[in-house]
Amino acid sequence: MEYTETVPIVAQSREEYREKLISLFLKEKHGSLHEVTYYYYYVDTLEDGNRIYLKRPTQLNKGVDFEVRVSGVNFRYGKYGNIISTGNRPSHNDIFEDLCLKRDEDIRKFEILIKLITKIYDCRDISPEEYQNCRFQRGLSTELILKVLKWLFIEQDITYWNRSGREMLYSGIAALSKTE
Repeated sequence: MEYTETVPIVAQSREEYREKLISLFLKEKHGSLHEVTYYYYYVDTLEDGNRIYLKRPTQLNKGVDFEVRVSGVNFRYGKYGNIISTGNRPSHNDIFEDLCLKRDEDIRKFEILIKLITKIYDCRDISPEEYQNCRFQRGLSTELILKVLKWLFIEQDITYWNRSGREMLYSGIAALSKTE
């Protein structure tokens, strides 16, 4: 069984995002011995019409875990020369590799992008004008990267809420900006 809902989740802090999402998840109906109920929460729409959504439960099914997915996008990263498809589920490596492409293309625009990522890390909103003024020729759209990172940060906050949460992912991104 599947359940789909569009949910506008707006918050000003990690704790507020966590509270709103977990409250949403607590409303889910239980499955049965023979059937799992899958939930798809649409949380954002990109300029191209593709939608970012959260899928529950995950394959590992660790309580309140969810996967961030993007309709109409096939993510893949080339680890050690091998292309590994992650389907419509962006991995941290997909983000890292795309950010490296952007850094190599234009370091000044990349530095602006890192500032925008830092705003998202700090739970601040980004206007469409900000990401439209930071476009790159290569890789994924800046809008997609920023909006996906918002939800990947939130996912990390929920998965590791008694630890560093989003800091682990952000540290990896920040390290890219220090690489020559």
